[in-house]
Amino acid sequence: MARFTDIIGQEQLKEHLQNALKLNKISHAYIINGERSSGKEFIAGIFASALQCEKVQLQDEDIPSGNVEPCGECRSCKQMATGNQPDVIYVTHEKPGTIGVEDIRGQINGSVAIKPYSSPRKVYIINEGEKMTVQAQNALLKTLEEPPEYTVILILTTNMESLLSTILSRCVVLNMKPVKDMQVKRFLMETMQVPDYKADICVAFARGNIGKAKLLASSEDFEHVKEEAITLLKYINDMEINEIVAAIKKIGEYKLDVNDYMDILAIWYRDVLMFKATNDANHLIFREEIQYIRKVADRSTYEGIELVISALEKAKNRLNANVNFDLTMELLFLTVKENS
Repeated sequence: MARFTDIIGQEQLKEHLQNALKLNKISHAYIINGERSSGKEFIAGIFASALQCEKVQLQDEDIPSGNVEPCGECRSCKQMATGNQPDVIYVTHEKPGTIGVEDIRGQINGSVAIKPYSSPRKVYIINEGEKMTVQAQNALLKTLEEPPEYTVILILTTNMESLLSTILSRCVVLNMKPVKDMQVKRFLMETMQVPDYKADICVAFARGNIGKAKLLASSEDFEHVKEEAITLLKYINDMEINEIVAAIKKIGEYKLDVNDYMDILAIWYRDVLMFKATNDANHLIFREEIQYIRKVADRSTYEGIELVISALEKAKNRLNANVNFDLTMELLFLTVKENS
């Protein structure tokens, strides 16, 4: 069973939750704000387990050094491990892009007055809180304004700005922070047995997001896309436009966020820029490709490399704004070809 000691990084957030448990000063509502895959659900599950754990509840609240790790042995912890804790409610929604007013009324407002079945508290976990409509948030506000003393609501969100100010003012806001690269790398190598070189690549792409690092390390698609992207960059000067178009179309065959593909290209060119400036391969992410990185660095100007990096950022913004994928990528690769 997961415990606070299993959380990598996030020391401030972890300390806040542990102190709340130690001092028995639990707020009625928390917002955990952070990137997708950053571990919000994992942390919420551990906190919910500790809130309901029989051994944690039996502690003397005057002993602030008490152990607040869920024991994993009591009835509540065993129910949490199997997903059957009746007093920990995960709010669901049928529409994938929206949490509607009926979802909140039916799963929270309609049951919050009913006392916990077998635990001291009733914990509601709302994942993807940014998907709540304004009407849903206003419905939730009614509960937040006068919550029963046993209620704890955990709102997990990737975009806190999508929540009403009246919701924010009634919640304790906890922000996820990027995990240090060395902590992410150590986790990948020690827990997932990821080789050193592959761990470096995953760390570079994850940018402090431990969940994303795990996904990339175990994704076959990521490996294939990385190889194809690097092959395209290595040989783009010798390719005709129709070959580049064919390579672009192949990207869509993989189940991978296009931003990850763009990041591969950006990191390659950051490597090129770094090598051109330092002539040192030791700190390159794609250092096994040094032969090709040296060639690109030698034949490119600083201005040309910076133009490509700028074009990559513009292309990413266009794709996030739903501009036509094929057209955006063709324009990007023409810029790459002209400046490499």
